[in-house]
Parts: sequence; C-alpha cells; structure tokens
Amino acid sequence: MSEPIFILKGNIVYSRNEKELAIYEHGYLVCRNGKVDGIYQTLPFRLGGNPIRDYGDCLIIPGLVDLHIHAPQYSYRGLGMDMELLEWLEVNTFPEEAKFESVDYAKKAYGIFVENLRRSATTRACIFGTVHRPATLLLMDMLEKTGLDTYVGKVNMDRNCPEYICEETQESADETLEWIKDVNHRKYQNTHPILTPRFTPSCTDELMEELKKLQMRYDLPVQSHLSENPGEIAWVKELCPWSEFYGDVYDRFGLFGADCRTVMAHCVYSDDSEIARMKENGVFIAHCPESNMNVSSGIAPVRKFLEEGLHVGIGSDVAGGSTENLFRAMAHAVQSSKLRWRLQDDSLEGLTAEEVFYMATKGGGEFFGKVGSFEPGYEFDAVVLDDSRLKHPQPLDIRSRLERMIYLADDREIRAKYVKGQEIDLN
Repeated sequence: MSEPIFILKGNIVYSRNEKELAIYEHGYLVCRNGKVDGIYQTLPFRLGGNPIRDYGDCLIIPGLVDLHIHAPQYSYRGLGMDMELLEWLEVNTFPEEAKFESVDYAKKAYGIFVENLRRSATTRACIFGTVHRPATLLLMDMLEKTGLDTYVGKVNMDRNCPEYICEETQESADETLEWIKDVNHRKYQNTHPILTPRFTPSCTDELMEELKKLQMRYDLPVQSHLSENPGEIAWVKELCPWSEFYGDVYDRFGLFGADCRTVMAHCVYSDDSEIARMKENGVFIAHCPESNMNVSSGIAPVRKFLEEGLHVGIGSDVAGGSTENLFRAMAHAVQSSKLRWRLQDDSLEGLTAEEVFYMATKGGGEFFGKVGSFEPGYEFDAVVLDDSRLKHPQPLDIRSRLERMIYLADDREIRAKYVKGQEIDLN
C-alpha cells in the first residue's frame, strides 16, 4: 500500500511498557504517511472512505526488531554447537567468513539469508557483515530491495584472527572509510551503515582510535560484543590491563554510547560497574539467549537489566542462534531466565511473555527511534499473524493467543508485513 492514509482491522496488540500489553479486539489501526495515526474500536466518521484491509480474527503486532545477527554465518546454522565461543570462532566462523572475499559466493549465501529474513516477522535488524567491503555492499543492496529497515556493518579485525581474514590496521580504517563513502553515494532509503569492531580481542587500540574518528566524522552508531564468555573477558583484561572492565575499553575510545548510539550483544557476565556504565551511557543490550546456550556462554541477568532501567532488546545472533525467528528467541529468553532463577540466582525471577514481547518490539525498536509500538507518532511497522493453523479445542483470549505465538509461530503464521507504512512482498 502507498496511500497516505490506510487502515488495518484485526486484533491489535502492542506493549504499553515491559509489564503491560495494550489490546484492541477487532480494532482499527490507522496509518498516515508512514506513521501510526491512532487505534479505534469504532472508526471515526472523518476516516470514512479511506482504504481498509480487514484481517478478520488475525493478530496485528508491531514488527519485530533483531538487535544482533550475523548475515555471513547463516550458512552454518546448527553446526558446531558442541563448542565454546572462542573455539567455535576458530573452527566455524573465520573459515566461513573468509569465503565472502568472493562476491559470487556472497551473492549466493546472502541471497538465502535476505530471502528468509524478508519472510520472517523481523522488520528491523542490526546486522554484521564481514571484513570485505564489496560483499558488505552487496548485502546492503539486497536488503534495500526488501523494504526492511536495517543497520549493516563492515566488520573490523586487525589482530587475533587467522591471517587469511586479518586486516592491517590502516587497511581496515581505509576500507571502512571507502565503504562509508560507497554507502552514502548509493543513497539508500532503508539501509544504514553502522561501525562494527568485531570485539576488543580482534581490534587494536590504534584501530579503535581510527574508528572513533570515522564515528565522529559521519555520526555513525556502533555495534559489537560484550562480556559474552569468561575466557573472552580474561583475554580482554590481558590485552587491556588498564581497563576497569570489558566495556570500559570501548568507552575509553568513545564507542560505548555516551556520544553515539551503541548496541552491545550478550552482556552475560556484566558486573555492577559495567551495568552502571551502560545505564549512564544509554547503551542498548542485545540479549541473545539461544546463542548463549549453544556456545556455552551462560545466561544473562536480563531481569537485573530491566530493573535497572537499561535499554534491552532481543537478538537472534545467527549462527550462534539457530534461527532468525524472533518468536523462538523470545521463548528462549523466557526459558533460559527460568533456568537461571532455578539454578544460579533465585533473586532474579524468570521473564514473562509481556517482558520478552516488549524487548522484541518497543525495547529494541528504540534503537531505531520511535519504533516498535502502535502509539501515535511511531513509525508504522506491523506484522499480521494468522494463527488458524494452530488448532485449539476452546476459545483463547488475545493475550493467550499472543503467548502461543511466542512459542509456536514461524513464517507460516505471517499473513502480511509493513515497514514504515509500506507493505513488504512476502511472495
């Protein structure tokens, strides 16, 4: 749809906050010029005559936001899940990402990733590419055609990775600058650059300084990894003995939220000092529960993050996570939090369906601006879910149907999808 005003009718659900859902049964959701204009149980007379798409008994939810996913890793989802993080990177990740030096290979691999992301319930995403500029631009070209709104990063690595994928420090900085210029020249509408130092162990101090210069010059956001694994944290302390904690390394180089939007994945072992700095700086946390289980990292204290008022969203973290399906990521977030409560720390209760739904919509959406809600003025991202395939012997209320979607839905339930008021082609 490209009309300046159009209306969706169905069972409308969004998060008022992390504890409370707003539910409008058989309501009308109005889009005006790509933004939410309002929700009505009875359509006002002044809106009569505008096109209405009636989705019957379907659920209409805000589009889901994936704050952390690796596009080049999509090809080995479900492989090597018996390893811990650092070994998994050496055995699986680096050899696969090296293949993206070939644009032909990148076209084939990214084509699969982009097609499946387009069909998913995800409308916004923060995406890692590889160190290769041509392949990263190809990925961005492909994503732009889908209509999804994404941040994509050319990865930076100039130490502690195999020689076949390791950049020289100045080369990494120069290639990143040329990539930014290429992106700006393309004038994408929905695809944006984000600085992407892989993580502290793979980036020298000199490279971080160069990236900060680029961040300031082009006013770019930042994405990276933080406190995912005990071995990784100990390694960071060896490499940067002057740091107070892992996140302090990013902060010393001005890449930790204070003066640039920043999303950090994992934060499984963030201590009180790191949490306090993230709160002070406004850092977004991408909680990646399945990945943290698959590569034996642990379970992040998400309840504590929420209680402290931090920005928390959901990440699929493919290929640490096995699927781009964020409904599964929400379910894993609930399940892992209950295990943490039972086995590790009974002071932090498990997460609720309301909380993980908030994280996957409004919580993560805030990284993109006014995104992830149906409150007036928010960008109109919506997913229509038809749960009629999932038979049930008795009627369910809307809240129960939404909770079932968290545990049971996949792309078969997606009837329609909109980003900034534009319908996405799902065929």
